[in-house]
Amino acid sequence: MKSLYLRSGLALACAIGLAACGGGNDNLVLGGNVFGLTKDGLAVQNKNGPTLAIPAGSSTFAFPELISSDTDFEVIITTQPTAAKCNVVNGKGKSGGFSILSVEIHCTTNSYDLGGTVSGLDSAGLVLINGSQRVSVPAGATSFTFTTKYKADGSCDSGCIPDGSPYGITVFQQPAGRTCSVANGTGKMGSAAKNDVVVTCI
Repeated sequence: MKSLYLRSGLALACAIGLAACGGGNDNLVLGGNVFGLTKDGLAVQNKNGPTLAIPAGSSTFAFPELISSDTDFEVIITTQPTAAKCNVVNGKGKSGGFSILSVEIHCTTNSYDLGGTVSGLDSAGLVLINGSQRVSVPAGATSFTFTTKYKADGSCDSGCIPDGSPYGITVFQQPAGRTCSVANGTGKMGSAAKNDVVVTCI
C-alpha cells in the first residue's frame, strides 16, 4: 500500500516538472486536488482502470498509470470513505498535450445531531452552547437538540458535529430563577446521532 501512495506522489511531482521527468504526449499524468478528506477508505479509478486508494489527510492525488494525449478520461469514486461522502469535479474529459491536474475531489464528513433531556426547567432564558454553536431552550422543554442543517451544496450550515469530532456542551446562560447543570456533556461524536446529554435545573 505504501508503494502505491509513493508512486502516486512521484507521479504528481513528475507532472509538475514534466519536462525534467522526460514526459511527452504519451506520458501524461492524470490527477488533481483533494479537499476535506478526514477519513480513510476513499478509492477512485479512471474509467475501468486500476483502483487508487487515497488516504485521509491527502491534499493531492495522481494515478500511477500514465495516459496518452487525445485520450478520454473519467475519474469516478469506487468506494466512499468511512463516515463521509466525496464527489468529483472536473473529472471527465479528453487529454490534450499536457498532464491533467485539474480534477478535484471534495469530501464532507458525516455530521449528526447532538442533544439530550431537560428536567426542572419552568422558566425562560436557558442557553446551551457547544463551541460556537448555541441553542435556546424554552421554558417547559424536556429535551434539546443541536440540529444539523446543510446548505444546498452539501456543506454545513449550522449545528454540524462531524463524525469523530469532540464536543462539549455547557450552560451559556442560566434561566430566570433557576440553576441548570449539564451531565454527560463532553465526548466524541460517533457515527450516529447522540441524545444522552442530561440537563438538570433546580
